[in-house]
Amino acid sequence: MKMDELKIFLDEKYWEYNCHAFIEKDPVSIAHQFEKKEDIEIAGFLTATIAWGNRLSIIKNGERLMQGMGYFPYEFILNAEDQDLKAFDKFVHRTFNGTDLNYFLKSLQNLYKNHGGLEQVFTEGYTATNDLAGSIQHFRKIFFELPHEKRTEKHVADISKKASGKRLCMFLRWMVRNDGMGVDFGLWNKIPSSALMLPLDLHTGNVSRLLGLLHRKQNDWLAVEELTARLREFDQADPVKYDFALFGLGINKAI
Repeated sequence: MKMDELKIFLDEKYWEYNCHAFIEKDPVSIAHQFEKKEDIEIAGFLTATIAWGNRLSIIKNGERLMQGMGYFPYEFILNAEDQDLKAFDKFVHRTFNGTDLNYFLKSLQNLYKNHGGLEQVFTEGYTATNDLAGSIQHFRKIFFELPHEKRTEKHVADISKKASGKRLCMFLRWMVRNDGMGVDFGLWNKIPSSALMLPLDLHTGNVSRLLGLLHRKQNDWLAVEELTARLREFDQADPVKYDFALFGLGINKAI
């Protein structure tokens, strides 16, 4: 398929999959329960953190998290004390367990009380480096500044070691993109959509290789850079809009 034909094809699939019906079966549905900015951020971040494996299981466990916080995640994070966190001791989603979750909740409290919140921390990193990789690395540094078990670090991607950062890139897509279609929230306006990087997973990687958009075999940060650069040739201002097309084609086995 020629480049101009491929762009037309991906644009068509973007419009097909980027719609309200997408929300219901996607982890982004958890954050769509809320209207307050901070509630959306926290719900989105925690759900993105466990967004690997079966989507129904992700949504089920995302709902458990919100229920445990009384469906007021921001208020819970600000006011939670150690005894409040014990309710999550037995939480498990694949390798993410109660120990990890308790640290995540404490760290989020630290972010909102002492660092201005999720948006502020990600934005500081982006402003300092003019690069999404710099934003993610700065966030990771701040996120793990409290005492924690080493095992918990694996649940926030270290892209300096070439991790793909799929879940963080997906969370940032949710927060930054604003195309008026109602799937992504567009809550943050200090990081441009042009700077976003594609959330690379098994589905998007396989489809991208079939379409000739990605040649690197590993699904790592180098592959993210290669694929996003190709997608910028189609839309420099909003390259990750094609995440809808690539993921939709993969999950629906349409290619």
